[in-house]
Amino acid sequence: VGTLRKQNKSPAGAMLVFCYESRNNSCVKTIHPLPIRVILYIFLGVMVIMTVCGNLLVTVSIIYFKQLHTPTNYLIVSLAVSDLLLGLVVMLPSMIQVVETCWYFGDILCKVYMSCDVMLCTASILNLSFISVDRYYAVIHPLLYRRKMTVNVVLLMILTSWGVSGVVGFGMVFFKLNILGIEDFYYNFVACEGRCVLFQSGLSSTVSSVLSFYIPGIIMISVYMKIFLVAKKQFLSIQNASCMTSAQISNKKQSKATKTLAVIMGAFLSCWTPFFVCNVMDPFINYSTPAALFETFVWVGFINSTLNPIIYAFFYSWFRKAFSLFASGKVFKADMSNISLFTE
Repeated sequence: VGTLRKQNKSPAGAMLVFCYESRNNSCVKTIHPLPIRVILYIFLGVMVIMTVCGNLLVTVSIIYFKQLHTPTNYLIVSLAVSDLLLGLVVMLPSMIQVVETCWYFGDILCKVYMSCDVMLCTASILNLSFISVDRYYAVIHPLLYRRKMTVNVVLLMILTSWGVSGVVGFGMVFFKLNILGIEDFYYNFVACEGRCVLFQSGLSSTVSSVLSFYIPGIIMISVYMKIFLVAKKQFLSIQNASCMTSAQISNKKQSKATKTLAVIMGAFLSCWTPFFVCNVMDPFINYSTPAALFETFVWVGFINSTLNPIIYAFFYSWFRKAFSLFASGKVFKADMSNISLFTE
């Protein structure tokens, strides 16, 4: 069988190349031209480096500077850690598989990779939704904020994010829930040596997408719309009851808050919606989505983890100051953990 398989030719008459020439059930390998491979490695490599470095800087800054030890920033650290691990554990091996079109790291690591992919993407999205809840109490109920959003409450949010994500990711892959009901089709027509792709049934893709994206997404949209409407109402009240100077100051804050919310929701929805829409639809259209298009949607989703440190940290003046202290090397020369990065 192996000899016959190796002699198969493509329509153009060229010999097919396989990931493992010595194995009968090997996947076909696609060999990209060298310029395409170099461009892909550079582009995807830059994404990986930006994701890892940006989120590492956020994490280290909040841990190092004592003034940043607040419940809100603990949520941002949880988000940054999930995005950091996504860059290292998922995006890096995914980059190699995209360019080489084969998986060379074995079956066990493939399962760990797929589980971490689902877990870390879900953790990132759940952390985003909990940050939106935190912002809701800060803006809508400022007097109750410190009583409601305590360290224990935030830690419970973080544990929920990682717990749900871990169950969804590792439970689905290691218990083979992703192929429940379509085992024969998967092993006869999909599975082969040298490919590591999470294949899902219609039920699996629907349930996992609802838990990982649609429910957190609805929460984020609802919360941020409520924040926007209340903030707009407060601005109109100030404009009617206060002097023009106060209204102008409030208008500037309102404009900045609106732009920030627009960036947050725009980045989240733009990055993840194409993948999760395709993920739900693909099993019901007989998996007819081109592999290259599906892989592109996956990486567009990954970009959200690259953008998160920019959106949630680089927009803050304290982060810019922390970055300058690390870049100048001052934190390595003296203990600056107690320095004031912002004024209350």
